[in-house]
Amino acid sequence: MAVRPDVRLENGPMTPVRCTTCGAEVEARKSSWDQTSIQWTDAARAACVERRATAPRPGPNGTAFLGCAALNQSLREAAVRGELPVQDTTDLRTNPDAPEVAEADAP
Repeated sequence: MAVRPDVRLENGPMTPVRCTTCGAEVEARKSSWDQTSIQWTDAARAACVERRATAPRPGPNGTAFLGCAALNQSLREAAVRGELPVQDTTDLRTNPDAPEVAEADAP
């Protein structure tokens, strides 16, 4: 069985995105509207207000950073404006339990 090479970054490279709150610039890639990969630089980690304010939690993963709400909003806005390409352009279904609507039936 042949192993398929991972070419995701060739087809959709990381894109710099700046947080509109603190100015931290990260490299990001949106595979879909629900999935975003983020690479933090030392400068971005130092600039991020939410990241600096996070206190360690107990347990083996207590120092893991769960995310920055301001950066998440900036990433979403960049994607909506087309500045951060979304690789999977399938429409996001806001209610996955709702029945599919055919284009001819759409309002």
